[in-house]
Amino acid sequence: MTHRSSDGVPVDDPAEIGRRVLRLRGERGLTQRQLAEPAYTAAYVSTLESGKVRPSEAALRHLADRLGVSYEELAIGRPAHLAAELRLRLTDARRALATGAPEDAAELFRTAHEEAVTHSLADEQADALLGLGDCLLESGELTDARDRFAAAERLLADQPLPRRVPAVRGRATAHLLSGELRYACYLLESTLDELDAAGLHDPEALLLLYTASIAPYMDMGAHARAAHAAELALALAPRVGDPALVAGMHRGVARTLIAEGRIAEADASLAKAQELYRQLHIRTELAHCHWMRGYVHAQDGDLGHAENELRTARDILASKRAALFTEQVEVELADVLRRRGKTDEAEALLRPLLTAGDDEQGRAGPLGAGRGAVHAGGAHRLLGLIAEERGDTERAEEHYCAALSLLERSSAVGDLADLCRLLGDLLRRTGRVEAAMDAYRTGLGHRAAPGTTTLGPAPATPPM
Repeated sequence: MTHRSSDGVPVDDPAEIGRRVLRLRGERGLTQRQLAEPAYTAAYVSTLESGKVRPSEAALRHLADRLGVSYEELAIGRPAHLAAELRLRLTDARRALATGAPEDAAELFRTAHEEAVTHSLADEQADALLGLGDCLLESGELTDARDRFAAAERLLADQPLPRRVPAVRGRATAHLLSGELRYACYLLESTLDELDAAGLHDPEALLLLYTASIAPYMDMGAHARAAHAAELALALAPRVGDPALVAGMHRGVARTLIAEGRIAEADASLAKAQELYRQLHIRTELAHCHWMRGYVHAQDGDLGHAENELRTARDILASKRAALFTEQVEVELADVLRRRGKTDEAEALLRPLLTAGDDEQGRAGPLGAGRGAVHAGGAHRLLGLIAEERGDTERAEEHYCAALSLLERSSAVGDLADLCRLLGDLLRRTGRVEAAMDAYRTGLGHRAAPGTTTLGPAPATPPM
């Protein structure tokens, strides 16, 4: 059983305390009598140093005062103010991640984690693991990222559920980027239901979960559920003080507005997010806003502005060495370039994304199953279109089939339906009518229930 002092500080076992007192007394050149007087005897100090007696809180405070250390340092070997210093270092690491390369920030988080482990600071350990997970997401090392988030969740197992929500969100994001959309939704929805069942309607936790759920819902074609999540996030925003969470909400809501054709409102929502990220100096999220604004312009047919926004996003992400996000934005940039007639440039951008990465460019590996599967499917789709435009139907079919395999695994139904139409049209033009019909049927099957998902019932709506 762990012993604690009156102010809740845990106290080590007697043998550990005894060794600590002996070491500190020796460093200060004190005799046992000098350390003990006037309240205790030399014999008591001798017994304590041998680990044969558990010192009282009063005895420890007396000895700490005589040795010139804090009570906490003597009780558990933790230097005074260490927890506060570690919190500051974790803040610095977060700032480094926001403005610089993920591997540089990861080193700061790793050092802080090691020190937190040494001194049994569970909260600081968990926050360092969350930071490491976010670094690994940016660099595209998704399996390692999931492991760090899961470890943080285990460390916080005894904490209230809202404290564990950032770790859940991290795991869900890693699964989303891996192409496991259904499991990402499951993690987020089950946590929302658990919060509701426990009556823990924490605004920040709810906002984080609803915002995170929009992307997998949209990719799965569950537009109605995404729109509902966006409505709830908007309702929660006035109760949340963290501007980064509010900015993320605006970015997520913009995606649902784009799907509804409300382009001007989507652009306004992104402008709000962009301004907040600029004030906070969070460059990765600022790049995501440029990325999405590029998508908005592309949807609106303004390809020139779309290209400019996507190039800006790509440059920011590449400068931060955020490998996976850089590769994903390159797929969308290639789509705009193809539509602008810059086919050779689009192809040159796409092909390296599907082959072994170049370590000098900071790549963690090619896009594909388990790493950016939805965008890998998009890259194959674009290469198929380029091959068709050149009259190479055999190569086009290969790319369409590769895209189909990736998207079926990820459950990205909207993209799947479009791809099945492209493949069906290609097969029909080459005289394979039955095969074309099969492709069309597959696409229709994915579009049979727009706005729905094969997941269970939607999470309960919290009281607002």
